[in-house]
Amino acid sequence: MEKKYIMALDQGTGSSRTIIFNKQQQIVGIEQQEFKQFYPKPNEVEQNPHEIWENQYLTAKTLITRLKINPAEIAGIGITNQRETTIIWDKYTGEPIYNAIVWQDKRTLNICNSLKANGFEKYIKEQTGLIIDSYFSATKIHWILKNIEGAEEKAKNGELLFGTVDTWLVWKLSGGKIHITDYSNASRTMIFNINTHNWDKTLLKLLEIPENILPTVMPSSEIYGVTATELFGHPIPIAGIAGDQQAALFGQKCFQKGNAKNTYGTGCFMLMNTGEKPVFSKSGLLSTIAWNINGKTTYALEGSVFIAGAVIKWLRDGLKLPFQASETEEMIKKTNSNEGVYFVPAFSGLGAPYWNMNSKGLICGLTLGVNQNHIVRAAVESLAYQTKDILDAMILDSEINLTRLNVDGGASVNNFLMQFQADILNIPVSRPKNTESTALGTAFLAGLSTGFWTEEMILQEEPNQDLFVPEMDAIERTRLYKAWISAVKKCLSDE
Repeated sequence: MEKKYIMALDQGTGSSRTIIFNKQQQIVGIEQQEFKQFYPKPNEVEQNPHEIWENQYLTAKTLITRLKINPAEIAGIGITNQRETTIIWDKYTGEPIYNAIVWQDKRTLNICNSLKANGFEKYIKEQTGLIIDSYFSATKIHWILKNIEGAEEKAKNGELLFGTVDTWLVWKLSGGKIHITDYSNASRTMIFNINTHNWDKTLLKLLEIPENILPTVMPSSEIYGVTATELFGHPIPIAGIAGDQQAALFGQKCFQKGNAKNTYGTGCFMLMNTGEKPVFSKSGLLSTIAWNINGKTTYALEGSVFIAGAVIKWLRDGLKLPFQASETEEMIKKTNSNEGVYFVPAFSGLGAPYWNMNSKGLICGLTLGVNQNHIVRAAVESLAYQTKDILDAMILDSEINLTRLNVDGGASVNNFLMQFQADILNIPVSRPKNTESTALGTAFLAGLSTGFWTEEMILQEEPNQDLFVPEMDAIERTRLYKAWISAVKKCLSDE
């Protein structure tokens, strides 16, 4: 049967989505479903692995049914996922031994501090490209093995499997036959050597992680196997994997050294393609693998903002402000300025370039003239300020001056934010008409490995970009950003 579609599974922090693309790289349909987050204690964030799988599978099955697509017409499946989130399950029963510990979780701060105190920062940075932080998978694995009864012994006996969310989905899709990850996700675990492309035995020994629980690391674009027939009624090739931010970099066609993109999602993530060799940051950025295709590895510099779009959700759900995320732009239009209000959303500490895990969120500059519209504006502006923090560090490390920033993600549809971003950065901001860059990126990876698309087809220029050009004068730009830096300094903590 003729192959007409590529299916992208986009498993995010707050929801699971399936997007189907046709041969013309157009979206045929989208299905999305949110799932629960659990907060057992302050600074702890968990998800139910079964719910992650069931939601993701349901969106795929529902979309295929709704669009009346024959599964035999789907050339392949690409998977993109929330990164670093850690799942360990029984190899024989498929039952997780604990909830998924989410990337935002901070319960392993003490383990990280111990690693720093024992002088491992330099080694970890040189081998993995990362800094020591509870953000990554390594200390989460250690915590589960040490805190769940019988886990250590089962792991040593080869009875357990570890995976980030991509690994869990592939294992479930294949009916428990395939235990793999790709280079991009492996490079986010803090136990993968990005120079040798192997699990780092020194770090495994240090963190007491048996190598036999780890997945096989595979290229980002390859046919790994097929789905269990009973899932869709016809086996579909599983053909591409990339962590969500690397997938977005690929989807934005940032294939040349120096190309950069910023994704505005739950967090905010900026990546710059640095070519075939890793650039090790002097400014608090991460060196990571962007993708590996046909034996060639491409690296990236990354700056991570932990709380971006999530700050709007917090205002709505945490403070119970009566608005929807889609209404923020209209609320901001009712203000003439931020009225001196700055919002540093350090709910999970501060990421790049500060990497202060103990920081707490801060709203400052409140006066009697401030209303909820100013608070919302300050929250939205915080995304742009945090992006500038990272871009300045990225330019310093790479010695490349950006002439344009490519953007995507849910919050990128906010025209105020995009214009403010261009103003604060003083460079144009380019937004594609299709802002589903993450799903498109993993669709490209699956499309390449299956022959559904050629490199030439993918490289074609995307028409109809929305371009936001800087309009703010230099004095105002400097004044606003200086006040932001002052606000950040107020919430930096050494405790």
